[in-house]
Amino acid sequence: MPPASPRDTYLEVSDSLRQKIEKGKIPEKLPSQAKLMESYGVSRSTIERALGDLKSKGVIESVQGAGWYVVGTGDRRPLVEKVTDLLRTDGVRVGDPFPTEKELCERFEASRTAIRSAIAQMEGQGLIGKGATRGREVRALPIGQGDRKA
Repeated sequence: MPPASPRDTYLEVSDSLRQKIEKGKIPEKLPSQAKLMESYGVSRSTIERALGDLKSKGVIESVQGAGWYVVGTGDRRPLVEKVTDLLRTDGVRVGDPFPTEKELCERFEASRTAIRSAIAQMEGQGLIGKGATRGREVRALPIGQGDRKA
C-alpha cells in the first residue's frame, strides 16, 4: 500500500484510535490532544481532524472542560464537582492542605485554566482558601448528596 498523503494522515490517526477503542485499550477518556500529538508525531490540526472524524461517526464525544470520551462512558460532571469530591473523601478535615494546581491538573488531566476556574468557584463557595503559609487549605466541607434530606 502506498504511503498516505499528508492530507490523509488524520484518517490514519482516526482509524488507529477507533481500533484502540474497539479493543478496549481506550476504555473511557481519550488522552489529551497534546499527548496524542506526541504519540502520533502529528500537528494539533491533524489530531483535531481525527477527533472530528470520530465524533462525526458517533464513536467519541467532547465534554467541555473535561476532554474527549468514548460515547456512553465517563464521568460527565463539571470539573468543579469532581474537584469538590476531594473534600468528601474520608479523613479530610477543615484546615487540611488542598492539592496544588499542578497536582489537580495531573489527577484530572485538565488544563491549568480549567483547574483555576474550579478553584475559583470553590473559593467563592467558601470551601477552600489561602492557607497561613503558601498554598490553599480546606475551609469547609461540602454537603454530600447523601447528606441532604428529602
